[in-house]
Amino acid sequence: MARRERRVEFDEVWMRRYLIAANWKMHGSLEMVHKFAEGFDQGVDLGADVVLFPPAVYLGAVQGLTSKYVQLGMQDVGVASEGAHTGEIAASMVKDVGGSWVIVGHSERRTDQSESDVLVAQKFASAIAADLSPIVCVGETLAQREAGDAFAVVSKQLQAVIELCGVSALVKGAIAYEPLWAIGTGLTATPEQAGQMHASIRELVAGLDQDTAQAVRIIYGGSVNPENAGLLFAQDEIDGALVGGASLQAASFAAIVAAI
Repeated sequence: MARRERRVEFDEVWMRRYLIAANWKMHGSLEMVHKFAEGFDQGVDLGADVVLFPPAVYLGAVQGLTSKYVQLGMQDVGVASEGAHTGEIAASMVKDVGGSWVIVGHSERRTDQSESDVLVAQKFASAIAADLSPIVCVGETLAQREAGDAFAVVSKQLQAVIELCGVSALVKGAIAYEPLWAIGTGLTATPEQAGQMHASIRELVAGLDQDTAQAVRIIYGGSVNPENAGLLFAQDEIDGALVGGASLQAASFAAIVAAI
């Protein structure tokens, strides 16, 4: 089905379009880009926004091989608009080379580059200012989940963005729930676990703005593959996926897109 209809108060009908994003992380080559483009069916609109996030150096190559049905983005973005910031990429530059999306706050950057909630919020704001759509990633460690602190951690991460940018800014991008214990481990939150967290996130947003809560897309990231994608998408509150390893092969990523 191209769109999902859901009933809300006063029998009003509203819809959220699926979002399926491929985060290639630090993988790839020009050969891989060409093979992916050859193997990925780009000729139809399957009822989802499909976004590829290749390493920055390959964005131009991917852009030249993809169709109008595939959008592109960067895996990170800088806070500054320009200046003496070696190695940083400004949001306006992403826009200039054909990108329309960015990922901010991925757990690997929060961990490996010690990115704080405040810095992630600033990157979200930078993307919005450049008319880009940011996917803000939130999620807990296994220890935090076992301690019963999962939602508190996710809430704190999301609140930083809301406090800086305002709750309504969330609809300009998306929220990706990615439990750290399920990223690249082969472990996946059960559809029920993921659905419950997504529902809690939406409830948090609804407490601030009902319209934003209804409109914002909350996608799941964490060892999504062709085998579990359909079960995850069957959860009412899951609006798509941020796919890692399974997005590196055209066939497996196409199967995840088709699972909608």
